[in-house]
Amino acid sequence: MAETFDALLVVSFGGPEGMGDVMPFLSNVLRGRNVPEARMREVAHHYELFGGVSPINEQNRRLIAALERELAANGPRLPVYWGNRNWHPLLADTLGRMRDDGVQSALAFVTSAYSSYSGCRQYREDVERAREAVGPGAPRVEKLRSFYNHPGFVGPNVENLRAALAEIPEERRADARVAFTAHSIPSAMAAGCDYERQLLETCRLVAEGAGAAAWRLVFQSRSGPPTQPWLEPDIRDHLRALKGEGVRDVAVAPVGFISDHMEVLYDLDTEARQVSEEIGIHMVRAATVGAHPEFVGMIRELVLERLDPARPRRALGGFPPSHDVCPVDCCLPGPSGMSRPGARPSAG
Repeated sequence: MAETFDALLVVSFGGPEGMGDVMPFLSNVLRGRNVPEARMREVAHHYELFGGVSPINEQNRRLIAALERELAANGPRLPVYWGNRNWHPLLADTLGRMRDDGVQSALAFVTSAYSSYSGCRQYREDVERAREAVGPGAPRVEKLRSFYNHPGFVGPNVENLRAALAEIPEERRADARVAFTAHSIPSAMAAGCDYERQLLETCRLVAEGAGAAAWRLVFQSRSGPPTQPWLEPDIRDHLRALKGEGVRDVAVAPVGFISDHMEVLYDLDTEARQVSEEIGIHMVRAATVGAHPEFVGMIRELVLERLDPARPRRALGGFPPSHDVCPVDCCLPGPSGMSRPGARPSAG
C-alpha cells in the first residue's frame, strides 16, 4: 500500500566551516570513544590546511537547492530539510523544526550510496536518537533505498571518469589505469554487509560505461589500529604498485563518495597526489557526482518509488534494486569493540 509522506530530509555527516568549529566537530564525531587528544590535534591539522572548512556543507547546500528546484518543477511538492550527524544543522534541531512545522512523516535521503554500518545503519540509529531527543510529536523518518546501481548515480560517474581520462595525453590514454576508491572498513564488518560487492558492481558499471578496461577497486581513509584487518589495498600502496608495473598514468575515481569533502581533499588530492608526484606517476582525479542534474533527478525518482509501490525500480547490471525497508539485521557493525569507520575524524 502507498504511504503518505509530507517532507524530504537530507541526512549527512556534517563538517566544520571554520577553525573554531574543528575541535568541537571532532569531539562530536568521537564522542564516547577513547581517542587521544593528540590524535584529534593531528587530524585537526588536516583541516588547518583548508582554513578549517570542509566542503561537505556547501556541497549539501548546492544539492538541496537543486533538489528543491527539481521538486518544485516536477513534483512531488515536498519541503526539503537538512540534518547532520555531527555538525550544524544537527539532526535533533532539524527534527524539532520539522515537528514545529507540522511534519508527521518524512523520507530520508542519506548521502551514501552503499550498504554498510557507517553508510546505512549508523545513520538510521542517529535519526532514531534524534527523534528520542525531540520527544513527542517527532516525525517518523523512513530511509530511501541504496542507489549504488541506479542509472542516476552510475551515469554521472561514467561522465566524470570520461572527463578525467580525457586529461591524459591521447597517445598514453590506452595504457592508463583506473583506480576506483572508497572508504575502507574493517574486514569483519565488510563480511556482514554488501558494501564490497556493491562497490565492485558500481566500479564495473562505471568502467564499462567509460570504456576503461584496466581498473581496480582500492581503498582510502582507514582509521583502525594496525592489528585490525581493513579492506585493502590503500590507494597510496596501489599507486606505488602501478609504478612498479611501469604504468605512467592513473585516473582516480572516488565512487565511494557522492561529494567532495575532507577525505577527498586530503586523502586523495593531498596525500595520494603527493605520492604520485614523488614516484613520478601522472594522476588525474575524477569529480564526484555532487549536484549533477541526473543525480538530482534520481533522488526525486527514489521519492516517487516510495509514494507509489507499483512504480518500477530502476537498476543497472546483474543485481536487483535494493530493498525499500532495511531488515532488522541489515548492516550490523561487526564484533563488539570494533573500530567503526564512521568515527574517523576526517569524514567531513
